[in-house]
Amino acid sequence: MINGFNLIATTSRGNERPMTNEILYLLKDELGDAEAQASKTKVRGLIVAKTALNPIAVIEKFHTILKERPYEFRYALRILPIERVVPTDLEEIKKATAELAAKIGENETFRVTVEKRFTTLHTKDLIEAAAGDIKNKVNLESPDKILLVEVLGALTGLSVLKPNEVLAVMQEKML
Repeated sequence: MINGFNLIATTSRGNERPMTNEILYLLKDELGDAEAQASKTKVRGLIVAKTALNPIAVIEKFHTILKERPYEFRYALRILPIERVVPTDLEEIKKATAELAAKIGENETFRVTVEKRFTTLHTKDLIEAAAGDIKNKVNLESPDKILLVEVLGALTGLSVLKPNEVLAVMQEKML
């Protein structure tokens, strides 16, 4: 697995290899990132990728490609931008999310979304570590920002995103 990944992509189980090729094609050929890397993880249906481009800008460009040419996305279910990767440790997560929380405006609401794989940490503990010092109001239904905590065993990817900064391929193809 790539250590400094900044994108996580989900696909159907068994489609990890075609998904790896798909995201590499999109990053290299469509967006021009010659340095792009992608690899399977220990988790079935999960791919990580590393791009030299801003991962949030990549998602914006993927939104555009999906609208214009939906057939380019054959295997991707969701693609998530990751801003920081830290060891899966509550103190490390707390430190990193405290820095990322600066992206949440004073009057903005937020929600913590946790997806965990290959860890014994409890979701409640992860949420407390991630959101512990954030004073903003919580809105579980329609938050202004999402504090994303993606645990992949020994590594955890973190991001503070607007809801539209996640690419949900099937939902958008239906629109």
